[in-house]
Amino acid sequence: MIPYVLFYSCDIPQISYASTAPELSDDRRYDFFSRVVPPDSFQAQAMVDIVKAMGWNYISTVASEGSYGEKGVDAFHQLSRESGGICIAQSLKIPHNHKQENFDKIIRLLLDTRYARAVILFASDEDIRGILNASKRADQVGHFLWIGSDSWGAKNSPVHQLEEAAVGAVTILPKRATIVGFDAYFTSRTLENNRRNVWFAEYWEENFNCKLMSSSKKEDTSRKCTGQERIGTDSKYEQEGKVQFVIDAVYAMAHALHNMQRDLCPDVSGICPDMDLAGGKKLLKYIRSVTFNGSARTSVNFNRNGDAPGRYDLFQYQINNNSSPGYKNIGQWTETLQLNIEDMQWPNGQTEVPSSVCSQPCKTGERKKTVKGMPCCWHCEPCDGYQYQYDETSCKLCSYSMMPNPNRTACQPIPIVKLEWHSPWAVIPVFLAMLGIIATIFVMATFIRYNDTPIVRASGRELSYVLLTGIFLCYIITFVMIAKPNVAICSFRRIFLGLGMCISYAALLTKTNRIYRIFEEGKTSVTAPRLISPTSQLAITSSLISAQLLGVFIWFGVDPPNIIVDYDEQKSIDSDQARGVLKCDITDLQIICSLGYSILLMVTCTVYAIKTRGVPENFNEAKPIGFTMYTTCIVWLAFIPIFFGTAQSTEKLYIQTTTLCISMNLSASVALGMLYIPKVYVIIFHPELNVQKRKRSFKAVVTAASLTTRLSHKTSDRPNGEAKTELCENVDPNSKYHQTRAHIHKEMLI
Repeated sequence: MIPYVLFYSCDIPQISYASTAPELSDDRRYDFFSRVVPPDSFQAQAMVDIVKAMGWNYISTVASEGSYGEKGVDAFHQLSRESGGICIAQSLKIPHNHKQENFDKIIRLLLDTRYARAVILFASDEDIRGILNASKRADQVGHFLWIGSDSWGAKNSPVHQLEEAAVGAVTILPKRATIVGFDAYFTSRTLENNRRNVWFAEYWEENFNCKLMSSSKKEDTSRKCTGQERIGTDSKYEQEGKVQFVIDAVYAMAHALHNMQRDLCPDVSGICPDMDLAGGKKLLKYIRSVTFNGSARTSVNFNRNGDAPGRYDLFQYQINNNSSPGYKNIGQWTETLQLNIEDMQWPNGQTEVPSSVCSQPCKTGERKKTVKGMPCCWHCEPCDGYQYQYDETSCKLCSYSMMPNPNRTACQPIPIVKLEWHSPWAVIPVFLAMLGIIATIFVMATFIRYNDTPIVRASGRELSYVLLTGIFLCYIITFVMIAKPNVAICSFRRIFLGLGMCISYAALLTKTNRIYRIFEEGKTSVTAPRLISPTSQLAITSSLISAQLLGVFIWFGVDPPNIIVDYDEQKSIDSDQARGVLKCDITDLQIICSLGYSILLMVTCTVYAIKTRGVPENFNEAKPIGFTMYTTCIVWLAFIPIFFGTAQSTEKLYIQTTTLCISMNLSASVALGMLYIPKVYVIIFHPELNVQKRKRSFKAVVTAASLTTRLSHKTSDRPNGEAKTELCENVDPNSKYHQTRAHIHKEMLI
C-alpha cells in the first residue's frame, strides 16, 4: 500500500486514510483502494482467453511463492475449469529462498510434459529471469511459450540479456496512461517539502542508496545522504504504471464521501452526526456506486463484486531484423479478447501458431479414448470392421446391409454383385455349353436327316430324341444359372436345374431296364417281356420325368420363387471387400434336393448297366450306356465335395455355380460322346455300314444273345481252344443247343 500514500493529492479534498480507520478493518481499507486496479480474476480470464485463441489446451503454470503468484495461478485454474477445454499439465512454485538448482528443476519438470509448451507465469521480475536463464542452460530456447502476467508486462528488466529465451512471450499489462503533471510534481519532492509522508525518508534512502541517520535500517551502504539529491537527476526515474489507479482510488473515495455527505447531511456543511454513525458497510456501498471519468479520461466504476473494469494491453516480445528487440502491442482485453494473431512472431522463425496440446486431433474415422482424469489427453482408436465414427468419442456399427464409407464418417450401401458374363468363372462353362449345344443340334439334325436308316432305327429313335432333349437342356441350364436373377430366371432355374438330367437318365434307365428285362426273361423263356415297345418305353420315361415336375410344382407352391441379396456370403473382415450377392432364394440343400431325384435315376441306371455288362457288346448300346454311367458317377462324386466344401468361401457363388454348370456339361458331353458320336461317325463317314441286315424274330435274338452269354462264360473257364473241343466232344451236333448257337451267328445285330 506504500504507493497509494506516497503519491500526490493536490486538488483532492483533504481526506486522510485515518479518517475512516475507527469504522473499518484493515481488509476494508485495502478494498477501498486496491479494487480500482483490475483484480487477478480479470487477468486470469484474459490469459484463459489468450490460451483458447491460440488453440492450446495443455498448459503448465509457474508461480512465485506468495500471495501474488499463488492467487493468480489459483484464479487461472478455477477459470480454466469453468470454461472447459484446458488441462493443467503441471503447477509449480518458485520458493522464496530459491537457488539456481530450483529453476533448473522446474525446467526439468516442465520438460516431463513436453507437449505442454505453453507456460503461465505469475512471478516476480527476479523469478522470471531465473526461469528464462534455466531454459537457456537446458538448451530449450524456443521450446516454451511463455504467457506472463502484469508483473512482467512490458518491462525490460526481466529479459535483459535473455532476449532469445523470451522471444514469443505474450504478456499482459493493465491499460494505463502517463499522468501529465505528476512527473514535475514528484521530481520536485524533497525531504523538506514532503515531511507529511512518513515513508518518504525510507524511499529516499532506497532511491539514492544512502543513509539519512546512523539509526537507519539500511545496511548495504555506509554513504550518508546530503539531502541535496534530486529525483530524476541523481537517480533514474520512470513514472510508476499504477499512478493512474492510485489517483483514481483517491478520487473514488472522495466521490463516495461527497455523495454520502450529500445524502446524510443535506443541510450541513461538513460531517454531521449521521455520517459519523454510518459505518464502513454503508461507506463501501457508496464507493461501489460511484461513476466518474478518471485521470486517464476513462470511466471508473465498480461491478457487483466491487471490481473495476478489466482493461489490459497485450504485448509480445519480438526480435526483428529491422529493429531492436522489444515489446509489440498485439491486442487488448476489455471483457472480451481482441488479438491480432497475424502480428505475432514465434521462436525459430515459425510462421504458424505453435501447438501446446496433449494429443493431436484424431484422424477422420478415429474415435477419442480419453485418458482418465485428463479430458484434453486421449488415444486415437480407429473405427474398425463395419463401424463408422458416430462422434468424437464413439463408433457405431452400420446396419446389416450397409458398410462404412472410405473415411468412416457414415455408412453407405454394400455394393451388390452377381456372376457376370465376362467373369472367368462364367466364360469357361458358357464356352463348354455352347460347344455342347452345337454338337447336340448337329447330332439331332443328323438323326432327323437319317431317321429311317438302320443305325438310327436300331438305337431306338423315340428314346434317342428324348435323351438328346435332356442333353440339350443340360447345356441350356448354364445360361439360366449365370443370367441376372429375377423372378422369371429363378423360376426357370427351379424347373430346368434337375429337368435336363432327369430326362436324360430317365431315358437311359428305361433303355437299360428294357435290356435287363429282355435278357433276364430270355434265361427262362423265349417269350417277349411286357412293356418293351416304343410306346411303352415313352410312357415309362414320361412317368419318371413327371415325378420330377411334380416335385418342382410342389416346391413352387410351398416356397414361391424370389430373389434375395445375401450380405453374409461375401461379408469379409475387411469391410471394403464386403459385397451383397444377388441370388435366387434357393439354398444349397434345395439345389441338392432338386438334383437328388436325377442322381437317384443315375445311380439306378448305373446298377442296371452293371447287371447288363455281360450282354454282347454290339447289342443295343448296353456297353456304351455302362461306360457313360460309370463316367457320370465319377463326375458327380467329384462335384459333391467341391460344392459343399466351398460353402464358407467368399467365392462361394462363383465356385458353386461354375462347378455345377461344368458338372452338368460334362455329364451331357459324356452321354453325347459315348452314345451318339460313334453312330454319327458311321452315318456320315461309313454309310456302307449303315445297311439293313437280315431281319430276325425277337425269339431268335433273345435265344442267340442268351446262348452267346452262356458260351462266353463257359469259354472264360478254359484256356483258348479248350471250349471248342469240349463243345465238339460233349454236344450233339444235331441237338437243339447246337442249332440255336448256329442261328445266333446268323441273326445277331450289327
